[in-house]
Amino acid sequence: MPESPGLPDVPEAVAEPPRRHSLPLVWLLPVIAIAVGGWLAVRAILEHGPTITITFRSAEGLEAGKTKIRFKEVEIGTVTAITLSSDRTGVVVTADIAKSAENLIVEDTRFWVVRPRITGGGISGIGTLLSGAYIGMDDGDSTTARRSFIGLEAPPVLTAGLPGSEYKLRADSLGSITFGTPVYFRRLEVGEVIAYDLDEDGSGFNVRVFVNAPYDRFVRRNTRFWQASGIDVALSASGLQVNTESFSAMLLGGIAFGTPPDAAPPQPADAGTPFTLFDTRAAAFKREDTVEQRYVAVFRESVRGLEVGAPVDFRGIIIGEVSAIEVDFSPGRKEVVMAVELRVFPRRLRRLAREAKEKDAETTETDIHTQIDRMVAAGFRAQLRTGNLITGQLYVALDFFPKAAKAQVDWNKSPPELPTISGGLQELQTTLTSIATKLDKIPYDKISDDLRQSLQSLDRMLGGVDTLVRRLDAELTPEVKATLAEARRTIASAERTLAADSPMQQETREALREIARAAASLRALTDLLERQPGALIRGKTEEALP
Repeated sequence: MPESPGLPDVPEAVAEPPRRHSLPLVWLLPVIAIAVGGWLAVRAILEHGPTITITFRSAEGLEAGKTKIRFKEVEIGTVTAITLSSDRTGVVVTADIAKSAENLIVEDTRFWVVRPRITGGGISGIGTLLSGAYIGMDDGDSTTARRSFIGLEAPPVLTAGLPGSEYKLRADSLGSITFGTPVYFRRLEVGEVIAYDLDEDGSGFNVRVFVNAPYDRFVRRNTRFWQASGIDVALSASGLQVNTESFSAMLLGGIAFGTPPDAAPPQPADAGTPFTLFDTRAAAFKREDTVEQRYVAVFRESVRGLEVGAPVDFRGIIIGEVSAIEVDFSPGRKEVVMAVELRVFPRRLRRLAREAKEKDAETTETDIHTQIDRMVAAGFRAQLRTGNLITGQLYVALDFFPKAAKAQVDWNKSPPELPTISGGLQELQTTLTSIATKLDKIPYDKISDDLRQSLQSLDRMLGGVDTLVRRLDAELTPEVKATLAEARRTIASAERTLAADSPMQQETREALREIARAAASLRALTDLLERQPGALIRGKTEEALP
């Protein structure tokens, strides 16, 4: 453009190319934060484990955000919320489980609250006194996942994976058995009770016990289980018996098992095998007899002290037991008698047992009848005897009494009747009654009068003796004293005379010396006469001189 005169110079405008728009640096930090947060969120979602709910009866010791869930003392979850159940009968605990433990949450997984507990099996949960309660877990064998559970009110006695075997016991009563009650084998604790329940009809209990390996191999098909609770004291016709398993069993109770020592050891019992739980060890090891015979023994004396189950003894060997005691009012007897029913096991007698093995049952029974008839003819009788003097308990003794009246067994009766004889106590009572009757006939009044007269005569005689003694004391005592004084003086004089320095002793010694000199002169004279027999007439000669 041409320049205009008088105007200042104006710069010429130059057109610039358009610029591309860019994000400001101030937005870079939020973008990075959003990216990191998204990545963390995705990671948290991917690593988040399942959320489960557990229903408990109460929330004692539990706290949301603090209470942990542990499996084998490893934390695998945390309680996030605790609410009341819809029916208000319990609490619902919500917990988050770690992703790594998701495969443990299956249908048969169990949960319980671990807190200090004192039970029959011992004390548990002591560590929670400082750390607080937590929820314990035990995994199951199922493969089906589950997210809602009902918690146990007590820790399970048996946890998964413990080696051993479980058995079922049938019991009439529980006694002191409870969860965790120990099981003993030869006084060694080898297991425990894991569960029990009452039958629907209330007839008994089903008890489940677990025996740890390797001790479960000692549970055999003929093994016997019995209650070892407290002290088993039995006072029977056999005497006082005291049995106990251990000190802990005395306080807390227990179950013991064992195999009869005389039985052949069979194969170990399979897991789940049912057994009978006996009340005592004696009942568990009571000998089982497959062959038995029943008899009736009729006694005409009191059976006080005789109980059902009392032994039937044959010279120290228990061959049966009392099965029933009844009163017989049969008019045919014309008296009231006591009918005692006996269960006799003939195979406990060795000879009959050998016959039973060699012959069939019918022949064996016939032989038994024949043998018993011979025994009865020889004086075989049933008798009541005292088994315990303290309690007065009786038992039935079978023995031979050669002087017993003749009797026979009527085998047509069912059961047959064995002949009896009065017991020793009854005979003693009869003898005492006879003695008392004879004592009543003694004239005690006449004897008393005669005794009184004899005592009076004796009293008079003793009076005369007393008078004589006093007279002798008055008359003879002074003379005796004078005699003793004179004797004492005589003895003193004799002692002075016999003293070593007394004159008599000196004179005696001098006389003895003179006698010795005279004896020497006499010996010299004798020698002279032997040499010179005529010296007495002619006198001494010179040759006679020595």
